[in-house]
Amino acid sequence: MILLLMILAGGIVAIGLACFGLAALARPRPGRTGTGRSSRGLAALAGAAAVAMYVWGALHIVGALIEAESGGADSSPAPACVRAGGVGNAAHVDGYRIDYLPVRFVCHLEKGGGSFTADSAPRYVAPAVLGLGLTAVALPILTAFASECRLRRKESA
Repeated sequence: MILLLMILAGGIVAIGLACFGLAALARPRPGRTGTGRSSRGLAALAGAAAVAMYVWGALHIVGALIEAESGGADSSPAPACVRAGGVGNAAHVDGYRIDYLPVRFVCHLEKGGGSFTADSAPRYVAPAVLGLGLTAVALPILTAFASECRLRRKESA
């Protein structure tokens, strides 16, 4: 249930950030330099892409959950666990869980309490979310730093 709410909220946030970013890039504002406006718009678009990528991974996890729950009450492991761990490991799977950061489907082993990750979400999701999220945070910080450096240079000249 939490995952479905995160997907819904994430979709709304991604659309909102994308609209804000495009508007910031398209509309000139009095008193704003082009660099500041561009960095805000690009940061919002990077944030929207990061959230959309997370939602994409979460949708894959929901697919794995639906596939796991469609087995009914039998004691067979989730199909994602069978694909990821093979038949040998799958025989020892006693449950599964969802990790939300990074989003992934984890199969729990009864022997020794270990676990392994099923490849339900594409492998590029976590690095893409991290890279786009860092870009969304770094752009305004770097722009503010560059602006401060320009102001100090003007004052000292």
